[in-house]
Amino acid sequence: MMLYPAIDIKDGKCVRLRLGEMEDATIFAEDPAAQAESFVKEGAQYLHLVDLNGAFAGKSINTASIQAILRKVKIPCQLGGGIRSLEQIDYWLGQGIDRIILGSAALAKPEMVKEAARLYPKKIVVGLDTRKGMVASDGWAKQSHVKAHDLARNFEDAGIAALIHTDIDRDGILAGLNFAASVELAHQVTIPVIASGGCKSLEDIRILQKTNLAGAIIGRALYTGGIKLSDALEILHA
Repeated sequence: MMLYPAIDIKDGKCVRLRLGEMEDATIFAEDPAAQAESFVKEGAQYLHLVDLNGAFAGKSINTASIQAILRKVKIPCQLGGGIRSLEQIDYWLGQGIDRIILGSAALAKPEMVKEAARLYPKKIVVGLDTRKGMVASDGWAKQSHVKAHDLARNFEDAGIAALIHTDIDRDGILAGLNFAASVELAHQVTIPVIASGGCKSLEDIRILQKTNLAGAIIGRALYTGGIKLSDALEILHA
């Protein structure tokens, strides 16, 4: 089980959004690479990076900031946001990213995602960003009528490294992880499921430890002090 400190990058800065709204962004660090280094010093073993501008643009935008993080830290990083082609996947894996997160592409181009998983075994993660169980895409700006578990099952035998299940209605507001939905998804597939969206306290970590989930992504709570990363890791690995 793994905890993934989140570094969401908008306009070259480390921010947190509320409910996925780009206009409702709080800047927590001017230098994402320095923030990444800080998480590593606190004990982080894996980082979760998101190019927020890229998610809306459909291509990588904050390339310089992401490359700076990769130069600064030596732990593995997974990256999402605007990566929607094999060429982009190949580029970022070549830059040193450990795993690529595909969300919009998983919905719009599932065969490409399966091909990527074949070409890059255990390097592809599918992002299931949901509102009321239905998958959203394009930086969460577009809502589909596809249920998360239906999309997840489509990749059951594709060699996907993990699924990231995000409850958009909890993301960035410290509402607590949606354990019920994430755990139910994990029961329906054999792919490891990572919970995301709303992690708020060490109690969430204690609950996480008792589930069938592969881990959780933590964002705002780390930046506001609601969770101290070293304390969370101590609980998880006790």
